[in-house]
Amino acid sequence: MLNSTQVSYFTLAAYFDTGLFKYLCFMIVMLLYVFIVCTNSFLIVVICMNRSLHEPMYIFLCSLFVNELYGSTGLFPFLLVQILSDVHTVSASFCFLQIFCLYCYACVEFLSLAVLSYDRYLAICYPLQYNTRMTRSRITVLIYVAWVYAPVACFLPISMSVPLKLCGNIINKVYCDNYFIVKLACSDTTVNNVYGLMATFLTIACPVSLIFYTYMRILKVCFSGSKQTRQKAVSTCTPHLASLINFSCGCFFEIVQSRFDMKHVPNMLRIFLSLYWLTCQPLLNPLLYGLNLSSIRNICKHIIFCLNMDHKRCS
Repeated sequence: MLNSTQVSYFTLAAYFDTGLFKYLCFMIVMLLYVFIVCTNSFLIVVICMNRSLHEPMYIFLCSLFVNELYGSTGLFPFLLVQILSDVHTVSASFCFLQIFCLYCYACVEFLSLAVLSYDRYLAICYPLQYNTRMTRSRITVLIYVAWVYAPVACFLPISMSVPLKLCGNIINKVYCDNYFIVKLACSDTTVNNVYGLMATFLTIACPVSLIFYTYMRILKVCFSGSKQTRQKAVSTCTPHLASLINFSCGCFFEIVQSRFDMKHVPNMLRIFLSLYWLTCQPLLNPLLYGLNLSSIRNICKHIIFCLNMDHKRCS
């Protein structure tokens, strides 16, 4: 029997020998990471540098883009190293650190989407009272709660996994996962499983319930409101709903894969599903909000146009 002090490293067993193909994988993952960093950073700078975008919705979007950078940094550099490595092992301390980063990312993502839905609810259902309800202090509190609640909620289940007595050190994934470590335990894990389910419920079900409620109210106002109200709701809520559906599907795939036996599923598909929730959201959100929200789109066009004009003058 191995206890937690004897397990100094974990082996990530989902990797397999791809020969020279690994260099192509490395280039693809590198390009994806560069795209995520560039697009999210660009939108953060655009929002911060333009006073016309210093409104609650864009401030919340800025927080969302910061979280995309944070979550991607918790995965992609590690993934790039592992793709080129011949021995896919990771120290126990680093493994738990990665779990903490990725779980915090997921928690902040759901809370940020819930905050955005609440903001759209006030803007569409109470347009005349919006400025008095969505004050600077409330904006600060909402962002603060999202970023402080997440590490507290994630720290507890991870800290409960650290002292577990383990019978092995093989994790059948391409990155570290807390539930897979719990499944390696030789001792009773009832408390871990119960708290894990509670944390998952509070992290996912509560924000999604709030989002569902706000959109029911928004739809009610749209059906009884003017054509202009409906157009405003569609233009601002479509990217948010697309982002929510995308991330919820990714998390659903991840939960199903973690909780149930997926040995009958091809290895490549399992790897794709396990990475989907961590990669597609940072990739799609800049496109969803950057291309669909006219305010951001117009400013981006203006910046690109000015850069092209300056380049032509220089040449």
